[in-house]
Amino acid sequence: MRTARIILITLLSLFFISFIVSKLDTKEVIMQNKIAVIPIKGAITVEGTGDFFSGSGVSSNTVTEFIKKSNEDESIKGIILEINSPGGGVVASEEIANAVKESKKPVVSWIREVGASGAYWIASASDAIVADPLSLTGSIGVVSSYLEFGGLIEEHNITYERLVSGKYKDTGTPFRELKEEERNILQSKLDIVYDYFITDVANNREMEKEKIQEIATGMFYLGSEAKETGLIDYLGGKEKALEVMKELTGLEELQLVSFQERKSLFELLRGASAFSSFYIGKGIGSGLYEQVEVKKGFNLVV
Repeated sequence: MRTARIILITLLSLFFISFIVSKLDTKEVIMQNKIAVIPIKGAITVEGTGDFFSGSGVSSNTVTEFIKKSNEDESIKGIILEINSPGGGVVASEEIANAVKESKKPVVSWIREVGASGAYWIASASDAIVADPLSLTGSIGVVSSYLEFGGLIEEHNITYERLVSGKYKDTGTPFRELKEEERNILQSKLDIVYDYFITDVANNREMEKEKIQEIATGMFYLGSEAKETGLIDYLGGKEKALEVMKELTGLEELQLVSFQERKSLFELLRGASAFSSFYIGKGIGSGLYEQVEVKKGFNLVV
């Protein structure tokens, strides 16, 4: 009787151990099928400091590093870019778009509310784009703006003394009116960036450049309209993005892992302060909701 009890206990123990091991093995398989979710939220800049009005931004340094780490991690099988951004700096947007194109793992861009201009440039470099039907997409174009105080200075009898080495060194200064020759030069720079932008988008989307030029008016499109023009591939949200990722990877089970940049207490407080300032100024200067940086004068924003 005792021997039978020992055998029964042993068999039950072996069964229990086998059951646990099988569950661990299944869990390990799932853990190996990870999909990295990388957020691209707010204004896109190299350092991710945003601007005075938005108070927050995403750093191209951070995003490209996340993409690099995702490619180095064998357990990660694909990348989803969670996009909610109006665009940003030309160089910063291009850096992320290039990193997306260089990814050895499939990348799906998921546009939630906004994926415009530089953010769309990034999305165009991915393997597939999913956007909400009511999201704002496209807005392919380049803008530069600055405040000019020449008239105000003259009105208050203040003189602007121009001491420069180089004919165009102070082009774009806010302290005098822009000359027609200077305006033409700056416009030519914008045209070069614009052509580069639409050429890259055309290549990324495998569309004729002429077709992109027709729709690259700078105006945004709703997700449903963007689908009709070929700017995006699918309409939907997170579930659709996951469905597309399963098709690209050939996997049935996926586990999402998020890449988030850790912010210091100082950065969080600075962001909250800028956010408050934005809403204080919104009522009196909503027409100025653009990146304005007097020190640099001339900025290119996509």
